[in-house]
Amino acid sequence: MKILILGAGQIGGNLAEHLVHEGHDITVVDTASEQLDELSVSLDIRTVVGKASHPSILRDAGCEDADLLIAVTNSDEINMLACEVANAIFHTPTKIARIRDKEYLCQEALFSSKAVPVDVIISPEQLVTDNIYHLFEYPGALQVLDFADGRVQLVAVKAVEGGPLIGKELATIARHLPQVSTRVAAIYRQDRAIIPHGSTVVEKDDEVFFLASRRDIRIVMHELGKSEQGYRRVMIAGGGNVGERLAEKLESTHQVKIIEANEERCRYLAERLKHTVVLHGRATRKRLLVEENIEDCDIYCALTNSDEDNIMSSLLAKRLGAHKVLSLITDPAYVDLIQGGDIDVALSPQQITIGSILAYIRRGDMTRAYSLRRGAAEAFEAIAHGDAKSSRLVGCRPGDIKLPDGVTIGAIIRNDEVIMELNDATVETDDHLILFLTDKRRLHDVERLFQVGLSYF
Repeated sequence: MKILILGAGQIGGNLAEHLVHEGHDITVVDTASEQLDELSVSLDIRTVVGKASHPSILRDAGCEDADLLIAVTNSDEINMLACEVANAIFHTPTKIARIRDKEYLCQEALFSSKAVPVDVIISPEQLVTDNIYHLFEYPGALQVLDFADGRVQLVAVKAVEGGPLIGKELATIARHLPQVSTRVAAIYRQDRAIIPHGSTVVEKDDEVFFLASRRDIRIVMHELGKSEQGYRRVMIAGGGNVGERLAEKLESTHQVKIIEANEERCRYLAERLKHTVVLHGRATRKRLLVEENIEDCDIYCALTNSDEDNIMSSLLAKRLGAHKVLSLITDPAYVDLIQGGDIDVALSPQQITIGSILAYIRRGDMTRAYSLRRGAAEAFEAIAHGDAKSSRLVGCRPGDIKLPDGVTIGAIIRNDEVIMELNDATVETDDHLILFLTDKRRLHDVERLFQVGLSYF
């Protein structure tokens, strides 16, 4: 696929790296020549220096025959205008734009073929906020992802000593919880992926990904020893867009404090938030955390724009007694360093944003796609089309499908029915399948499974 990325910042650069490794033809446009030079050398991709909304620049970048345009510059206005130009002059089939300002996002009529022709809107700050809020719904989870319009969720937890399932085979879940429908999609043990079977034994410190309906998630988490009391007292470091939105979602049901270094921003937050305590200061200062009783904090969320500040303040908060700490980390090298240490949850804004775009890039009819394990794995929901003569899936039992190595089918969604007992199930036309992929090198093999045509026979 020929993809044009507008913006070479953190999201654009990470997206280019992610997609070029999948074999896509990538061109990146930005006014920052130094950033483009770095991308050109490190990724061996084509770059164009110039303003992303100018028709001449888009023409030079190959917009005329691009399959997809992704506008992720730091300017909402440039992103929207670039989509208009690409649509009007170059007839680009699919246009994705990063829109951050709430003034634009709340105007549904603004984004249509008759107004601003943006096919898909992504708001990284909102995506990150929603991701964090899911973790508040299920305390102890490392990641929570929605499938089937939220009816099924994929949850990642760390198995801890004391859980009823630790040291036992996965097959015991069905005997121990006969009324619960769940399926383990993958296990990571010391960063090594394990495709689960009924005889697989769960060990302490395993990172377990399981599928379950909303009503059963806490029950399954308890089996792994990670069901925790809800987070009541919350401290947020960083009053930017993510910190503000999270405080806004939580303040009616939680005791929320937010620490912000910018005095003017503090005044804005104090006026905007109704029940949140706004504190002026730096979250890396021990005295401030002690004065605000950090030892009573159920969860500390470091959400500033600085990886270093987020890491240092999280480590300090944990040492001073915070029960759990969560940190936004943009640099993958930092994530590798702190994974499994004193920071309980490390989230990558880039990976969350990239995941929201993947469904529109993949071949086949995908409705959801998520990037996991810092891009090494994926989970997605795709639709099986065709019939028994034209499809490799329709008419087959999941156990009889020749899946690529490292791929598991977690569930079948048929209308409003969720099927996790797959032994006696058969894939039907228009079924939604939820799959977990531990080896990205097998991605194109999975995409071919969902393609329809007589060429398979």
